[in-house]
Amino acid sequence: MNRKVKISASILCADFSRLKDEIKKCEDAGVDGLHMDVMDGHFVPNITIGPVIIEAIRPLTKLPIESHLMIENPGMYIDDFVNAGSDIISIHAECYGPLREACRGLGKFPKEVDTIDAQKARVDIQKIKGKGKKAFLVLNPGTPVCIEALLNEIDGVLIMSVNPGFAKQKFMPVALAKIQQLRQIFDKDIAVDGGINAETIPAVLKAGANVLATASYFFGSKDPKDLVKHLKGTV
Repeated sequence: MNRKVKISASILCADFSRLKDEIKKCEDAGVDGLHMDVMDGHFVPNITIGPVIIEAIRPLTKLPIESHLMIENPGMYIDDFVNAGSDIISIHAECYGPLREACRGLGKFPKEVDTIDAQKARVDIQKIKGKGKKAFLVLNPGTPVCIEALLNEIDGVLIMSVNPGFAKQKFMPVALAKIQQLRQIFDKDIAVDGGINAETIPAVLKAGANVLATASYFFGSKDPKDLVKHLKGTV
């Protein structure tokens, strides 16, 4: 079954010195939403933005804003990101299960789990949904599809095809099997984030994803509008 391809522009690769113009570029190009990479330096080895940037961007656009919370204890900050203007809150499965021994403790990345506590995750999902926002669960490359118990309660799944923390990384093919497995049991949005470009997109769409989070590929394009038209026609 063919699904409408949606493009989410990841602001991490935008020019922050002229963010208003960059958002206008996204709108003019026809993207479907803005992807905001929120990193705390604990869950991932980098620090980026917080709710204040979401709040600053919200009056500039009507595009949906997704806050991808690559942070420890995301439940503590859901209200802040909702109140700042987020439409989608994406939370990592790895925050709700026992971390593998190799990634326990400060400075050990990437965070990976084999199972999660569904009820613990459900509390935060219900908090997001209770605010009238969409809730996505995110899986790091090394984490298997271990969220079956929650699929009926969420609006989408974001599959990481790179280990989170930095832009311009190489796509990890392990994501493809995970997308295929998930699509067999999940009929809502499946998004992919990391290494999305002309070489990787056909396989990603064939596997069953329908939302492409693109950063450097979009913002580095000489003709973003033509790029988006091409991607949306690639089904």
